Order: sequence, then structure tokens, then C-alpha cells
Amino acid sequence: MENLIANLGVTGWIHFIAALLSLITGTAIILMTKGTPLHKRVGYVYVASMIVVIVTSFMIYRLFGGFGIFHAFALLSTFALVGGMAPMLKKNRGSKELQQHSEVMGWSVVGLYCAFISETCSRLRFENAMIVLGIGCFLTCGIGSYLIKKTKRQYFPE
Repeated sequence: MENLIANLGVTGWIHFIAALLSLITGTAIILMTKGTPLHKRVGYVYVASMIVVIVTSFMIYRLFGGFGIFHAFALLSTFALVGGMAPMLKKNRGSKELQQHSEVMGWSVVGLYCAFISETCSRLRFENAMIVLGIGCFLTCGIGSYLIKKTKRQYFPE
């Protein structure tokens, strides 16, 4: 474990700290009341920290020696951030835009949790890591889906 932390380097530490901040703020966003000034402030911190995570991910090649699966998921995260924030840039946004923002940003956080599980399993390389990875991501997606649907029912009743 010491080697994993000691060998991060400056970019790795920036990536790690931004990822932790993203996990904390993303979790807070999921749990807090939507549309409040606090939600917006924490949301901007989430987006900014995710941008740092994504940018620094393209500066880290140690795990695969080149472009790897985590870089592909970083591209997917980029699309999720853009897709989740684009509706919020409209001046006259309605329920459809708010719903898109809520769902896409929710999946952005779910993806971040899956990335955390994947990164942990790939770096620690413990026995049955792939099983833990599969079950962890499956449960994360299931719980995330439930929370995203719950938010949709709460804020966008039909």
C-alpha cells in the first residue's frame, strides 16, 4: 500500500485529491435538496473537480503504458458532464432540461463510484478482484439507478 501512495507523483496526487473531492461533493449532491443555492455551489465544485480528474487522467499512463480503459471512461465522463451541464446554460430552461441535468449528472456520479471501485481493484490486485469489481459496479449501478429514479419521481412527477 505504501508503494501505491509513494509512487503517485504530482499528477497522481492532484488526480487523487480531485477524485476524492468529486466523490464527496457528488455524494452530497445526490443526497441534498435540488435547486437550492447550496446545491448549485456544491455542484460547481463537483464539476470543477471532475474536470481536474478527467484532465489529469489523460496524463497518467503508468497502469497500462498507454491509452487504456480508464481513459475511455474519462471520455465518457466528459460527455456526461457536458450533457448534464449544457441544459443548465440555457436561459429559459424547463422541466425537460432540468430532468436531463438531474439524470445525466446522477449517472456521472454513479460512473465516478464505478471508476473508484475499478481503480481500487486494478491497483491493489488482490485475489478475486474481478469478482469484487463486477459485484461492486453492479450494486453501484443498481443503487444509483434507484436514487436517480427516486429523484425523478420526487422532482418531476408525471
